Amino acid sequence: MPNYNAVTKHITLPDGRQISIETGKLAKFADGAVVVRLGDAMLLATVVSQPSARGDVDFLPLSVDYQEKFGGAGNIPGSFQRREGRLSDYEILVCRIVDRILRPMFPKDYHYEVQVMITLISADKTVQPDALAALAASAALSISDIPFAGPISEVRVARIDGKLQINPLTADIARADIDLIVGATADSVAMVEGEMNEVSEEEMVEAIAFAHEAIKEQVRVQLELAAEVEKSHTKREYPKYEENDDLKKRIQEGVYEQAYKIAHSGNPSKAGRKEGFGAIKKTLTAQLLEEQPELDMKMFGRYYSSAEKRAIRDMMIKERTRLDGRALTEIRPIWSEVNYLPGAHGSALFTRGETQSLTTVALGTKLDEQIIDTAMTSGYSKFMLHYNFPAFSTGEVKPNRGPGRREIGHGNLAQRSLKKVMPSDDENPYTVRIVSDILESNGSSSMATVCAASMALMDAGIPVRSAVSGIAMGLVQDKETGEYAVLSDILGDEDHLGDMDFKVTGTEKGIVACQMDIKIQGLSAEIMTAALHQAREGRLHILREMAKTISQPAAELKPHTPRSHKMLIDKEFIGAVIGPGGKVIQQIQKDTNATVIIEEKDEKGHVSIYASNQEDMQAAIGRIQAIAAVPEVGATYKGKVRSIQPYGAFVEIMPGKDGLLHISEVSHERLAALEGVLEVGQEIDVKLLDIDKKTGKYRLSRKVLLPKPERAADSNGAA
Repeated sequence: MPNYNAVTKHITLPDGRQISIETGKLAKFADGAVVVRLGDAMLLATVVSQPSARGDVDFLPLSVDYQEKFGGAGNIPGSFQRREGRLSDYEILVCRIVDRILRPMFPKDYHYEVQVMITLISADKTVQPDALAALAASAALSISDIPFAGPISEVRVARIDGKLQINPLTADIARADIDLIVGATADSVAMVEGEMNEVSEEEMVEAIAFAHEAIKEQVRVQLELAAEVEKSHTKREYPKYEENDDLKKRIQEGVYEQAYKIAHSGNPSKAGRKEGFGAIKKTLTAQLLEEQPELDMKMFGRYYSSAEKRAIRDMMIKERTRLDGRALTEIRPIWSEVNYLPGAHGSALFTRGETQSLTTVALGTKLDEQIIDTAMTSGYSKFMLHYNFPAFSTGEVKPNRGPGRREIGHGNLAQRSLKKVMPSDDENPYTVRIVSDILESNGSSSMATVCAASMALMDAGIPVRSAVSGIAMGLVQDKETGEYAVLSDILGDEDHLGDMDFKVTGTEKGIVACQMDIKIQGLSAEIMTAALHQAREGRLHILREMAKTISQPAAELKPHTPRSHKMLIDKEFIGAVIGPGGKVIQQIQKDTNATVIIEEKDEKGHVSIYASNQEDMQAAIGRIQAIAAVPEVGATYKGKVRSIQPYGAFVEIMPGKDGLLHISEVSHERLAALEGVLEVGQEIDVKLLDIDKKTGKYRLSRKVLLPKPERAADSNGAA
């Protein structure tokens, strides 16, 4: 008999499919463990929290990991070690969407290390597991004794053929014009991320609301599951923050008015504001240490931060102005430049306030495509965007250890935005890599990346369908009065102390991507709609500023950009162009300095040629045409005599293509033999008379190209 007591609950999706949540069967040493299943897709989520906290930790050490097991998809990893290793970018992106909704759900004073691990243990090609990951993590936390203010859940909402669907089949997502992951509690939306095909603000809000209704049902089922698991009934005890109301009041009185005044001064300098707030803290610290030598500095820091934050937030709501003096809807000054880097195929420098991105575009061949090898998918990508955030961009000193989760997430948001306006493969034969290096950062460097990348693509001559800009929106709301202020183009400080970070990218026509994190519960659809419309005005303003520098793709590629040419050849000639062991194609590349790539698609040979100059390009085209061209009946060719037979000569009219020039077609005169008339190696003009439909043999004539001899005069002198 099995030594487990499994508990299972089911969630029915709108299309009738069922999600099951099971606990009690696997990973029983974890504080909470569940298996979530939809179709053949199964995710194991486990959560463990340390029984004690380190004394020097004053934050929540939460780690969220998502990994896909290749064996669960019936695949073997393509890496050298043939085993799962470092998380892929896709897995990291799933970690981020789960982390961003889970983190605010823990008590602020809970400082015990928590590890959430979500593993795809069985794959189903029709199911996208990212839409189930947060549900699995939340269910594992809900049945544990770890303090957690959930449940929460996330779903994918997609509009396919005009209809909104929850967690649609993988094959249908390709047709979606809205594709969002929405995370929420039963009461309010907390996280949104996804991409769209230039949709309106109202359409986006409708999709989010539709997703929230599905999430409410998933939360209800998790509560039912937790009610049947004994461990979840009593959450573990842990030391709470000690409170000192007198100290709290003293700090509030010593900070509020001065911080309000500095916040309202409108100092545009981040360093200047930091110095002003720092002076308040330094003075108050000295005063309190003199009064209370045994002052608890952790408690002081907590109360001080709270008082300063409240003063700044109150100032924004009451005065309708910002830390740097801007109006709520005002965008910081923008200046930009293209073609800044002469060695790049395209480049742009975009600066908005104290945020700056230097972005490059490099155009490569099909050989430069990125190899995609994950448990669920494999293939190639010809469009990449990489984002780098060096420490000097914020005036800090940190070792460079390669891209972290933040860099991967910001780069993905920008890539999703730009891919919506990229030309088709027929219009753009290049592999495109964009790199954004952030040189200064004080507020939404990811949105600066979108703007700079859009301009760099146009500078490179890539025929994008439209320019794309991005803006980060913030929110400050008074919980007691309900008053709020929506902030356009937020500063780093405003992101830290605000209630929302809402990044929106789009064209003149509509929204193409978004990423939203909400730190408060109960955000209304009214506020969300107002924020989206305010974002639209800001987005259009930024587009107009960008257009002052560049408004459409450059008509010509840079001189040092590799030129490209595509041609089709008959399938039968693919082998001839490649040659035995690749000898022919290698020789063509060596002789012409061009790169030649051949693919077989749709019963045709698709040839892509890349060269640094037109001369090399034409040389490569000529060589391939000579091999793969199909002779046309009625056309004239300069052929070379390859052999002479009693009945005629075989003449090569194209490389590898010989035709018979019958002795009767050599001359208007009747010939008994060809000796003395033709020689092997001789070049002659011939016309292709016919191609035998059964054998494919070519019938040639030299005679029809020669002038007819005059007829001998008769005895009467008549011709």
